[in-house]
Amino acid sequence: MASKSNSTFSVLGSDLTITGDIEASADLHIDGSVEGDIACSSLVQGEESRVKGAIKAETARLAGTVDGSITARELVILKTARITGDVFYDALTIEQGAQVEGRFAHRDAKAKAPGLTQPATKPELAVAG
Repeated sequence: MASKSNSTFSVLGSDLTITGDIEASADLHIDGSVEGDIACSSLVQGEESRVKGAIKAETARLAGTVDGSITARELVILKTARITGDVFYDALTIEQGAQVEGRFAHRDAKAKAPGLTQPATKPELAVAG
């Protein structure tokens, strides 16, 4: 399944429920439900979307429910997001009102301390109003 197509954007509609892991080289927009891990270049999650599994992306913009760890270079957590799981990031923006149950760690700290015993040093953090 390593076929390359000209499509650079994939959409999983709100009526779609997927059980299994998703790997995409393209950008991914999820409005439905996914039970499995997601790995993609860029992820946009709609407000009504639910993900139960780990997310790994270069950039992620989350607005729905996530139950699992998140690893992203650039992560935006919108006010409608409800996240349960650890968050690993290079740059992080959290809107006021977002709910996160888990630990935050800069990705450099994750590489140095797999048990998250050392605090992250000078992470980029922006709180949007």
